[in-house]
Amino acid sequence: MTKTALFCAAALLTYSAAAVAADAPTDPQIAHIAYTAGNIDIAAGKQALARSHNRTVRSFAQQMVRDHKAVNDKALALVKKLHVTPEANPTSAGLQKDANATLRRLSHLHGHAYDRAYVDNEVAYHKTVNGALESTLIPSAKNGELKSLLETGLTLFREHQAHAEQVAKGLK
Repeated sequence: MTKTALFCAAALLTYSAAAVAADAPTDPQIAHIAYTAGNIDIAAGKQALARSHNRTVRSFAQQMVRDHKAVNDKALALVKKLHVTPEANPTSAGLQKDANATLRRLSHLHGHAYDRAYVDNEVAYHKTVNGALESTLIPSAKNGELKSLLETGLTLFREHQAHAEQVAKGLK
């Protein structure tokens, strides 16, 4: 697991533990966390498209940008429909900070080293986000439409994780 993925996992697990010990995240906080997580993967995919020359890695990155943008567009439409303002919180801020560090670190890599680091990070990141969706975000969501969107996202993101694992095996 990459250093940034470990930080993301720690941030999500810390928030999950705090949610169990105190109050669960609110729907506006959940919306912000989910949207931030999607934007992080969009940014990573765009960086991969700019840096990688590997056809398989580029195809995967295009899928990440397309799919996460589509889910985020649905999330924005839902919060607008529900008249909910996503609420910034320590989890989403921590995720963004760690993602920025990862993008900076990856920007110094080239060729196979970049491809390998990007895909390894995608595997770890999807594991972390999927775990947070399952254990905290979906169970804490009160609004049925938000919960449904998160469940749909989880199904798609599990596929992303499997795809990333497949790409990683091909890069060894």
